[in-house]
Amino acid sequence: MKGLDKVIQIFKIKDLRKKIMFVLMIFVIFRVAANIPIPGVDTDRLHQFFANNQLFGLLNIFTGGAMSNFSIIMLGLGPFITATIIMQLLTMIFPQLEALYKEEGEAGRQKFNQYSRMLAVPLAVMQGYAMITLLSRQGVIGSFSLIQWITSLSVITAGALFLMWLGELISEKGIGNGVSLLIFAGIISGVPLSIRELAVSYDPSKIPSYIAFLVLAIVITASVVVITEGRRNIPVSYAKRIRGHKMYGGVSTYLPLSVNPAGVIPIIFALSIMLFPGMLASFLGSSNIGWLAGFAQSVGRLFENAWFYGITYFILVVLFTYFYTAVTFDPKNVANNLQKMGGFIPGIRPGKPTSDFLYFILNRVLLFGAVFLGTVAVLPSIVQGATGITAFGFVIGGTALLIVVSVVLETMRQINSQLTMRDYEGL
Repeated sequence: MKGLDKVIQIFKIKDLRKKIMFVLMIFVIFRVAANIPIPGVDTDRLHQFFANNQLFGLLNIFTGGAMSNFSIIMLGLGPFITATIIMQLLTMIFPQLEALYKEEGEAGRQKFNQYSRMLAVPLAVMQGYAMITLLSRQGVIGSFSLIQWITSLSVITAGALFLMWLGELISEKGIGNGVSLLIFAGIISGVPLSIRELAVSYDPSKIPSYIAFLVLAIVITASVVVITEGRRNIPVSYAKRIRGHKMYGGVSTYLPLSVNPAGVIPIIFALSIMLFPGMLASFLGSSNIGWLAGFAQSVGRLFENAWFYGITYFILVVLFTYFYTAVTFDPKNVANNLQKMGGFIPGIRPGKPTSDFLYFILNRVLLFGAVFLGTVAVLPSIVQGATGITAFGFVIGGTALLIVVSVVLETMRQINSQLTMRDYEGL
C-alpha cells in the first residue's frame, strides 16, 4: 500500500500532476504522428522488409513503428541524436567548441545545443533521402517524381524537427529528459504487438522455452538495473579552513564513478557505424559496374552473417564506450577542481597523482561497464537463439531494454526529488 500511497500523493500535487499529464499528452501526439503515413507505399512489403532486417528492425523500434509505417516522423529522433554526437565529438577537435560547452555556463550550452539543432536539419534531409532511395531499390516504394521527392523530403525533415521540438517541450515543461522519454514511448508502444504475436504463435510444446524465456527476462532486467545504478565510490576529504570566526571543511564525502558512465550513446553510435555498410551495399548492389556490384553484394552477405555481425557490434560498442567516456569525463579536470576546493583523496597527493589514480580506477570500472554494454547490444540474438522465441527479442534485450530501464530510473529519481522538495519521504 505504501507504493500506492506515493502514487496518490504524486497526483495530489498540482504542479507535478500537470507535468505528468503534459508528458502523457505529448505521448499521444507522438503516437498519432507515428501512424500518419506518407502516401504511395506498399505497407505489406514495407513491414516485411523491417521484419527481415535486424538493424532496420531495431531502428524501427526506436521510432515506435513510425519507420515501418513510412510515417511523417519516420526518422524519429535519429538526426538530432546524430547531430548531438557529432557536436560532442567535435569538441575534441576544436578547443573553441569545448570552451563553449564546458566553460561558458548555461548560455554557452544553449548556444551549443542550438548548433546541434541546426546540424540536425541537413542530417534529416540526407537520412530521408537515403531511406527513400533504399526502400525504392528494395521495391518497397515506387519511383518518385521530382515533386514527390521534394514533398516527401520536406515532410520527413519537418517531422524530424517536430519530434525534436516535442522532446524539448517535455524537458522544459514536463518531467525527465524529453528525448529519452520519446524513445521510451516508442519502445513501449511495441509491447502490445509483441504480446499479440506471442499469443498467435503459441505452441504448447514450447512451454519449457517460454519458462526459460521468462527466467531470462527477469535475470536480464535485474542485471541491467544493478549495472545502471552501479557506482564506484572514491572517498574524498576536505581540509579545514578558517574564515573569520567560522571554520569550513573538515568533512568527508565520496566521488561516485558510474559503472556505465556513457549510457546508451556507445550502442547508438556503434549501431550507426554498423548500419552504414549495409546501406552502402544496398545502394551499390544494383550498380551496372560488375565488380562494384559483386563487391557490394559480398559486403552485404558478410554483414548478414550472425557471427560476424555480433562480434563486430560487440567490439565497436566496447571501443566507443571508452571513446565517449574520454569525451565526457576528464580525470585531470576533476583532480584540479578537487585541489581548488581543498579536497583530496586520502593517501593520494593532489594534482597529477590524483588524476593518475582516477584514470586507473576509471579504466578498471569502465572495462566491466564496456563489456556489459557490448553484451547488452548482442543480447537479442542470444535470447532468440537460446529460447527460439522472437516476439520479444528486441523488447527484453539490447539497447531497448537498457533505454527503458535508464529512463524509468531517472524519471523515478526526478519525481522523488519533487516529492522531497515538498517534504514527502519520496519513492
